[in-house]
Amino acid sequence: MKKKFFWRILIIAAATLLALIYSLPSTSLFQLMPQLWKEYMPDKGIVLGLDLQGGVHLVFEVEGDKAVDITLDRIATRLQNVFRKKGLEAEVKIDRRDLIVKPSNDEIRKIIKDNYPNLNLREGSQERVVYSLTNREINTIKESSVEQALETIRNRIDQFGVSEPIIHKQSSNEIVVQLPGVKDTRRAIDLIGKTAILEFKLLDDENTIAAQLPASVLPGEEEKVIQDFASKIPEYDGILFGRDVDKQTQSVIKRVYLVKKQALLTGDLLTEAKVNIDTLYNEPYVSISFNSAGAKLFEQVTEANVQKRLAIILDNNVYSAPVIKERISGGNAQISGAFSMDEARDLAIVLRSGSLKAPLKMLQNVTVGPSLGRDSIDAGVKAGIIGAILVVIFMIVYYKLSGVIADFALVLNIILLVGVLSMFNATLTLPGIAGVILAVGMAVDSNVLMFERIREELRLGKTPRAAIDSGYDKAFWTIFDSHVTTLITAVVLFQFGTGPIKGFAVTLGWGVFINLFTALIGTKTVFDLITSRTEIKSLSI
Repeated sequence: MKKKFFWRILIIAAATLLALIYSLPSTSLFQLMPQLWKEYMPDKGIVLGLDLQGGVHLVFEVEGDKAVDITLDRIATRLQNVFRKKGLEAEVKIDRRDLIVKPSNDEIRKIIKDNYPNLNLREGSQERVVYSLTNREINTIKESSVEQALETIRNRIDQFGVSEPIIHKQSSNEIVVQLPGVKDTRRAIDLIGKTAILEFKLLDDENTIAAQLPASVLPGEEEKVIQDFASKIPEYDGILFGRDVDKQTQSVIKRVYLVKKQALLTGDLLTEAKVNIDTLYNEPYVSISFNSAGAKLFEQVTEANVQKRLAIILDNNVYSAPVIKERISGGNAQISGAFSMDEARDLAIVLRSGSLKAPLKMLQNVTVGPSLGRDSIDAGVKAGIIGAILVVIFMIVYYKLSGVIADFALVLNIILLVGVLSMFNATLTLPGIAGVILAVGMAVDSNVLMFERIREELRLGKTPRAAIDSGYDKAFWTIFDSHVTTLITAVVLFQFGTGPIKGFAVTLGWGVFINLFTALIGTKTVFDLITSRTEIKSLSI
């Protein structure tokens, strides 16, 4: 055997062996392998996409207008804290999208300009000043709220533990989330859509209205309470509710709180949120830690409000409202509320990953059942097997012995493609299966081009050896050009496509590389082995 044949055979054998090893976890045979094999050999294979293994497809709209309102609320809260720190008696309130500060003087205006130079002064007098956001700033807030929502959702899904999620922006303010394999759809939706705006606000227990409010109501009666007391509630107060579960009966009631609207502290100062177990009641709770600025502010807030109740509020739901018994230093607090372990974990996740700048509105919720995915897999496998059998038979009938060589390349092509996809833990979708079938079709097409060239050379009277060499040389650039143009298309689809389109691009792209290897090296090596041993006078083609 010539040395150049030896190296080509060695490369083909090594590539085939590696492909078989890496594709083993994608088959049912992997479960039969001994434990030692599973520990030291690849244990991950092809990941099935949403359309093949089932899961949930969600489309959310980022409510940018509310992001603007939330931003104004935070500006008002921070300015109020700055004024208090400097000993200034100034009130900050929001009226629609106007920031109103009264009274007004040069020092107050300077503080506002130094802290928020992008605010536009609309009205000014000694009694008050009115600021608003510029149109440019409003557009920036809306755009950044979408980008931040994308990043926050990714962080939450990563910590939730979903394999191969697909998260991308669909339009200027819509986000698509696909979660393969997720069965608890409601929990996933709650985790993604939770705004996670954490606020610390004082209860207004000193107000006479607080004593008139019912202590609790049944779920569904909240709106009635708000309507009954709408005209009585002070301008700077609001009614919020907290969920309370009876430990004996497990019945749910809603606690009613009169809360001051101004937030003394917000969750953007958090550095950590984790689940702990209360040793007294054996219940999970979420412990939180603030950064240095948050810890200092939390200490100031607790020191100034001893014997008052401080409500811990997440997305306008009161989780707890403990009495501040003394100044709390160190920047640590806890959120409790009769959580289950899953609820506590999910709460910690959304707090760690950060709050959304704007709420999410669900536009579409499609659940794909695993049975539908199994039907898709079975249909794809069936179509692939039937197609492959027909191609194999055609190549043998039409090209005889050379057709057998082409079928060898076809089988090698499929083995290598599955191996490469398994090696990179690629996500296989229904369009991805279409990409595999297209790649197989291109492999057959490459062999047809070469065989027809060889036939032409044989008709000209050349020997089989010369006809094979000449046929491969003349077909090379045609095959190479067609594969390169297809590869460019696959790259563009992967770069600009989304979800299933990327799955199609991945399988097609790898199929192009493998086709070139099997068509130009695999079959040529077999022909060289046949013609090198004896001087054949005719070629079965």
